[in-house]
Amino acid sequence: MVALIHTLNLNRRKICIDFDYIRKLVRQHSAVVLDADKEYLAELHLAPLATTAGFNSIADLIAHLQIQPFSTLHIQAIEALITNETSFFRDFHPFEALKNFVLPEMIQRQQGIPVLNIWCAAASNGQEAYSIAMLIREHFPLLAGGKVKLIASDFSIKVLTRARQGIYNDFEISRGLSKSLRDRYFQKQGNEWLLNQEIRQMVEFRHLNLLESWSALPRMDIIFMRNVLLYFDTETKNAILTKVSRLLKSDGYLFMGGGETTINLINSFVRVQLGKTICYQPQKNS
Repeated sequence: MVALIHTLNLNRRKICIDFDYIRKLVRQHSAVVLDADKEYLAELHLAPLATTAGFNSIADLIAHLQIQPFSTLHIQAIEALITNETSFFRDFHPFEALKNFVLPEMIQRQQGIPVLNIWCAAASNGQEAYSIAMLIREHFPLLAGGKVKLIASDFSIKVLTRARQGIYNDFEISRGLSKSLRDRYFQKQGNEWLLNQEIRQMVEFRHLNLLESWSALPRMDIIFMRNVLLYFDTETKNAILTKVSRLLKSDGYLFMGGGETTINLINSFVRVQLGKTICYQPQKNS
């Protein structure tokens, strides 16, 4: 009995060590922090990858990752553990603020400036960026004619590939997208919906890790970084918000998720309420 208990404890310790490696792998390459008690996520999401890659178990997959140079398989493991939850016009109110306050203000203020730069960070499957593109096409058609540079980025090459295709299933189409917008901008193809080329061409998708350099990005008028920072630790949040403060123009706007804030993290922003939405602008120097 003692030997059995000892064996079980060793196995349990081995699982913990393996998950610790996975947590470090994900943190190092995506900045996402997996809680120590979320071991079940590895068991749930890595099992299909282990099977597809020809391993007998998740433990064998992790053991292989630990001794091999960083590869496509490592990326697949990281992507399997990162949440890509999104929808069209998610939470609705930020898009109303963009339509009713931010874009009209910028159009009036920036006459003569050829392009407004908008960045959707952690764009996932593309619904947020395409929502902005449709909003611009619907309400600001003059901007749609090359007056907006709309960049959407993500760490995951897998989701970027899908986002560029602009193909969504019935469930994804039903979440946040009105029937009128669906019928105007999507074409039914079997069990899926294809976004028309006009809207797809308005968005430039880029592969970008928020932990790495942003030097290829232009100065931004508007940044959507919604429901992103909640997955990071405090140190990473501070580092990313510091980079945002440098990238965002002095009269620009930062949109974050409903449960996110810059308060108690960084003093470079002021809180602004636009209708039912809270967003942030760079702190003006006194």
